[in-house]
Amino acid sequence: MTIAHDFAYARPETLAEAVAMLAEHPGDARVLAGGTDLVAWLRDDAVHPDLLVDLKRVEGLGDIRADGGVLHIGALVTFSDLIASETAASALPMLVEASATVASVGIRNRATLVGNLCSAVPSCDAGPALLAYGATLHTAGPDGERAVPIDEWFTGPRQTSRLPGEIVTGVSSPIPGDHGACYAKLSRYRGEDLSQAGVAVVVDPDHRYRVAFGAVAPIPFRAPEIEEHLQGLPPDPEVLDGATALVEGAISPITDMRSTKEYRTHMCKVMLRRALVAAEARMRGDGPPYGRQVV
Repeated sequence: MTIAHDFAYARPETLAEAVAMLAEHPGDARVLAGGTDLVAWLRDDAVHPDLLVDLKRVEGLGDIRADGGVLHIGALVTFSDLIASETAASALPMLVEASATVASVGIRNRATLVGNLCSAVPSCDAGPALLAYGATLHTAGPDGERAVPIDEWFTGPRQTSRLPGEIVTGVSSPIPGDHGACYAKLSRYRGEDLSQAGVAVVVDPDHRYRVAFGAVAPIPFRAPEIEEHLQGLPPDPEVLDGATALVEGAISPITDMRSTKEYRTHMCKVMLRRALVAAEARMRGDGPPYGRQVV
């Protein structure tokens, strides 16, 4: 692999050093964590930074911990770390389910959850899962720290609300009580493939729902019309028919090398129906185990 663009490389020891380095190169620096997207963009000459700031030596960014009803995930936590974490599986089982669908084992060993959110490609698997759980991203920058609700994070394809000079230090999510959830992902084959479509569902014992989609719009997004239709109702056939009828109005898929928009639309209806049934069954304790794909 050839990278033709020259750049400086720094490995700060502290978060304060990393923030200062970015401040010295406004608009010209990139943060490196896992690098699975960034290195590909460098190879393809899609980005041209003057400086790469490698966060791997910064302490405190690799933790997964539950505290006060909230799960905290540091910026250096990889998808493999999440899959191996009993804490994450107990708190947010559907996030772990989604993590296991990301690319290949080799990629999951390096790719970070936060990096997936910062790359902000429409097909990112972490986006729908964390939207359904109501997560928050935490940043540190020259003007201090911010907490950004994930509903406000994605602003366009590969675009986020991260401010110049900011570093995303982690993600937090409230740990729901009794609930069921499901992440359904459509891809052309099992293994190293991007999502053609993704659907994330969370439901609680009062049948309050959160539904999010990925890869079928410019950004991952919640579907409030579908959620409103479902509220308070068990997913019986009539309710499911009504929910799937709302899918076409909620999504805006495109045709590309991985799928046609018509196929994405059809499969989102199928996946929503299956994810709702699986999530409700998991809440009752008799659904498919987390990690068993419903597509």
